[in-house]
Amino acid sequence: QVQLVESGGGLVQAGGSLRLSCVATGNPVGINVWAWYRQAPGKQRELVAKINNNGVTDYLDSVKDRFSISRDVDKWTHTLEMINLKTDDTAVYYCNVEKPGWSVPYTFWGPGTQVTVSA
Repeated sequence: QVQLVESGGGLVQAGGSLRLSCVATGNPVGINVWAWYRQAPGKQRELVAKINNNGVTDYLDSVKDRFSISRDVDKWTHTLEMINLKTDDTAVYYCNVEKPGWSVPYTFWGPGTQVTVSA
């Protein structure tokens, strides 16, 4: 099992910046995908950014050039740097990691952290 805890959410004005961090504890050995998702009120949860152990990244189109994901395997942490935030970025942000499984990956989720961007 892997436990995840996010930090860094909060209230920011449009155009501002925030940094989200996620720490993995328990049995993090073997994690090969590190990701951030978000869910806005009334909307489905969506992938914001992910990075694998080879450093290959993938971003939601609307956050490209504004958000940056990174991970520190030695510290079992991953971070989402967000700049030029927009009101549409308001959501609960969840950190997520995957470990290989027999047929499908094991997926673990953090409890979420609120990001609110005011106009």
